Amino acid sequence: MLKGLRLVSAAAELAAHSHAGMTRKGRPGEPYLNHLAEVANALAIVTDGADAELVAAGWLHDTLEDTRTTRDELEEEFGARVAALVAEVTDDMSLSKTERRQRQIDDAPHKSSDAKLIKIADKISNILARIYPNPSSEKREEDLTDYVDWAEKVVAGCRGGNATLDQMFDDTVRLARSTL
Repeated sequence: MLKGLRLVSAAAELAAHSHAGMTRKGRPGEPYLNHLAEVANALAIVTDGADAELVAAGWLHDTLEDTRTTRDELEEEFGARVAALVAEVTDDMSLSKTERRQRQIDDAPHKSSDAKLIKIADKISNILARIYPNPSSEKREEDLTDYVDWAEKVVAGCRGGNATLDQMFDDTVRLARSTL
C-alpha cells in the first residue's frame, strides 16, 4: 500500500483526473480541483502533515459522489482507512438537496473524529468560494447566508476534534458575515 507523501500525491493525481473539466460552485469557472486542494491542505495544516491518509481522504472526499470511482477501487489503491473516510463523508445523491442537508446535520455528531475534520474543512472551503464572486449580487448574498447558516449546523456536530480547525471555521464564518 502507498504511504506518506506518495499516498497524498497519488490521491491528488486521481482527484485531478477524475474531476477534470468540473468547475466549482461559487467562484465562476474555477476548477473543482481547487476545492479538493483546499480541503486537503487545511487537513495537512491542522495535523501538521502527520496524517497522510487523512490528507489523501481530503483530496478524494467527493470522489464517490462526483465520479464513477468506486469504494473498492479507492480501497485497493489507497487502503481501507482512506476508502472508509471517503465513504463516510459521501452524500447519498439519490436524496433531494433538502434531505441531504438535513442528513448531514443529523449525522454529524455520529461521524468518526477524522470524518468530522473532513466535514469542517469542506465547509470552510465552500464558504470561502461563496464570499468573493460578484460582491454586490443579492443572489450571492442569499446563497452565502443560506450556506453559512446550514454549515454552522453541520459543524456544530463536528466540533472538538481539532481546536485549530474549529477556529479556522469560526474565522471563515466571521469573514463571510462581514461581507454581507
